[in-house]
Amino acid sequence: VSGIVVVSQYSMQIMQSFIMLAFVLVLLPQTMASMSRINEVLKCEDTVKECDHNKFNEELFQKREKGSIEFKDVSFCYPDSNTPVIEHISFKTKPGTTTAIIGSTGSGKSTIINLIPRFYDATSGEIILDNYNIKDIPQKTLRDCIGFVPQQALLFSGTIEENIRFGNKNASDEEILEALSVAQTEHFISKLPNGTKTFVSQGGKNFSGGQKQRLCIARALVKKPEIYVFDDSFSALDFKTDAKLRQALKKYIVNSSVIIVAQRVSSILDADNIIVLNEGKCVGQGTHAELLKSCPIYQDIVKSQLDPDEVEKTINILNSIKSEGGN
Repeated sequence: VSGIVVVSQYSMQIMQSFIMLAFVLVLLPQTMASMSRINEVLKCEDTVKECDHNKFNEELFQKREKGSIEFKDVSFCYPDSNTPVIEHISFKTKPGTTTAIIGSTGSGKSTIINLIPRFYDATSGEIILDNYNIKDIPQKTLRDCIGFVPQQALLFSGTIEENIRFGNKNASDEEILEALSVAQTEHFISKLPNGTKTFVSQGGKNFSGGQKQRLCIARALVKKPEIYVFDDSFSALDFKTDAKLRQALKKYIVNSSVIIVAQRVSSILDADNIIVLNEGKCVGQGTHAELLKSCPIYQDIVKSQLDPDEVEKTINILNSIKSEGGN
């Protein structure tokens, strides 16, 4: 019996070793392919070139009139592609105004706003920030001027307060509470046992989509930049919360420009300038009332989302919220 037990144990150890060897042989080609891809990323050269810091006057830049950004005949196509994603885009924002961008999926909305913080550089044309070409501004300085809320709301592990301080490490408690109030988060934060000290799990999984979006908006607001960029950041909000947030936003950012990418017409009805995109081209530009008269594509978007009665009802709700805010 002892001999049989010894042989079976040794046989099991030998078999386990062969199984481990088989796993290694299976994983080895996958590992080699992964290493090759990692090396490609590490060796990749940044296509966005930093400007010459010696030619940039930081003091003079900080004394400029702040808050305007202009696209001058901007076109862009991705590397290794000859097909432009956007073509001949021109518009200008001013402090205290809201510029909205709307269009079908794949029309180039997110591409336009990704060019502002120089995630990519325009293939042709110029983007001007307060009379400075953004290519002549150091990337850190440029991005310090922008409060960017991406399409996917992302929160980090830590408390709500710590997440908001990512926008501004030196923000006071009053500034954090003000930003949270403008972002319409008071309703659900007041119900939390620990308020702003409530723990946020990785990715904000313990909050709903709308709550995460509002917290991300508050994080951008506490930074108090010259330009706010919202990439479809109101999509998970109900209409009334959306309208209240944008109304509070107007009072909070009097000296800043706002650029909003939206899928819903109701989110941009009161924008000062609406840019309508179709297949990467600007097919209309103006206020909601102007575009309803002059832009067939915008008319189609409005008809697909709202009937005439709903448009009138939406405008009435917006007006009532404005009057409540004024009172």
